[in-house]
Amino acid sequence: MSTQYDITQDKWERFTFSREGRVLTAAITSDHPVNGVDEQMHTELALVFNCLQRDSDSDIIILTAKGRAFCAGGDFDWFEEQINHPGRFRAIAWDGKQIVTTLLNMEKPILCRMNGAAAGLGATIALLCDIIIADETAKIGDPHVKVGLVAGDGGALIWPQLIGFAKAKELLMTGDLLSAKEAERIGLINYAVPAAELDAKVAELVGKLQANPKWAVRWTKTTANIPLRALAAQLMDASIGWESASNYTNDRREAVAAFKEKRAPKLTGD
Repeated sequence: MSTQYDITQDKWERFTFSREGRVLTAAITSDHPVNGVDEQMHTELALVFNCLQRDSDSDIIILTAKGRAFCAGGDFDWFEEQINHPGRFRAIAWDGKQIVTTLLNMEKPILCRMNGAAAGLGATIALLCDIIIADETAKIGDPHVKVGLVAGDGGALIWPQLIGFAKAKELLMTGDLLSAKEAERIGLINYAVPAAELDAKVAELVGKLQANPKWAVRWTKTTANIPLRALAAQLMDASIGWESASNYTNDRREAVAAFKEKRAPKLTGD
C-alpha cells in the first residue's frame, strides 16, 4: 500500500488547496457570504486536519478563507434544522469533537491567515492554530450564547488557556466580539496587521519556521500541545453534551428566530 497521499486529489466542497513548495494553503471556500458553517462544512472540518497532516508534499499549513470573512460561525438555516430536528444536532457531536482533536493532534505547524471575521466555531478553529495573523479590521468572538447555545465546540476549551479565565468567561458569557487589534493586545492572537501586509507577515513567519530543522519544529509544537490535548479529552464530551442540551431550550428557538427577523429576542428563561 502506498504511503503517498495528496489532499488535493480528494473531492472537497468547502475547501480549496494551493501549494508553494512544501507550504500548503487550505482555504475555506463557500458560497455563504461569510463562510457560515453548514452541515457539509462541518463534516469536512472533521476530516480536513487529519488529511492535512497526512498530505505527503507539505510541511507547513496555512489555513485561510476566500471572501470577506474567515468563518462567521453557524449558518442560521442549519440552526433552524437543528432546532426542528434535534436528532441532527446529536448526530454531529462526534464530528464536533473530531474538529478539535484532529486540529490539536496535527504535528505540522498550522498558521491561521485570518482574512476577516471569525466567530463561534470559526473563532475556535482560528485559535487552535499555532500562530494567528489577522487583518486588523477583522473581528473575533464566540457568540454561541447569543443564539442560545453553550460554547461547547471548543470555545470553552481554548479561550481560557490563551487569555485567562476571568476575561475568557466574560467574553464567552456575553458573546462580545473583539477587534483584531484588541485580540492581539490581550494575547488572544499573535498579530493584527493591515490587510495589505497580511500575506507578507504570513510569509515572514513561514520563512522563520522553514529556517529551522523540520522535526525540531514539529515535535516542539507537539509537546506544547500535550496539555491542550489532555484538556480536550477532559472537556469535550461534557461541553458538546451541554451544547446539545441547550439546543432543546425555548430560548434557543427564540434567539435564532429573533436574529433572522432582525429584532430583540423575547427571552423567557426556558
